[in-house]
Amino acid sequence: MARILIAEDEHRIASFLEKGLRANGFATVVVDDGHAAAAAARDSDFDLVILDLGLPGQDGMDALAEIRRRGDRLPVIVLTARDAVPDRVKGLERGADDYVTKPFSFEELLARVRARLRDTGKEEVTQLRAGGLVLDLRTRRATIGSRTVELSAREYALLEVFLRHPDHVLSREQLLSHVWGYDFDPGSNIVEVYVRYLRRKLGEHVIETVRGMGYRVSARAEPSTGPDDGRST
Repeated sequence: MARILIAEDEHRIASFLEKGLRANGFATVVVDDGHAAAAAARDSDFDLVILDLGLPGQDGMDALAEIRRRGDRLPVIVLTARDAVPDRVKGLERGADDYVTKPFSFEELLARVRARLRDTGKEEVTQLRAGGLVLDLRTRRATIGSRTVELSAREYALLEVFLRHPDHVLSREQLLSHVWGYDFDPGSNIVEVYVRYLRRKLGEHVIETVRGMGYRVSARAEPSTGPDDGRST
């Protein structure tokens, strides 16, 4: 699975990119300043970077130069409002592999991402699987055994997190931050509510409770002998 680092300080754009890329089978991480972008590109295993130039802390152009000074050939697509020819030239000379200006078409950006990843032999996945449980990232439907299950947006997001970390125990706090965001009330029981929804649709056994620690989906999840009808709650 290709991993993409999104360096963007405008929350609305970062969220838009993250949702769109994840829906197309990519794993994403978002940072919102230049120093964090350069450090993440250095210390983590990413396959591509989408880099805004107007970042706080360290300008994106300087972050790009820092990445290239290390000799790292990690593909970098600049995504910026700076549309003047001198800025384009400077970005490409500093080592950008592509340069896209805002406002932009997500479909075009996605095509450019795919093209760069093809150059490195990386392709996006379209399904996540754990045993007999499959989540289709294009249709946003789950299949368990022979049943296809329709999911709400939150149910889909929660199941996606579980299936990207099969056999890993995920705490309530981790699930809150991944699905609902860090600003969500940590005292809420919303995680328990949505785990219950998924169990009703997929089967009680699919999501395991690890007492005092959190929840997990087994990499060998299989349909139960008496599944429910998968109706929405």
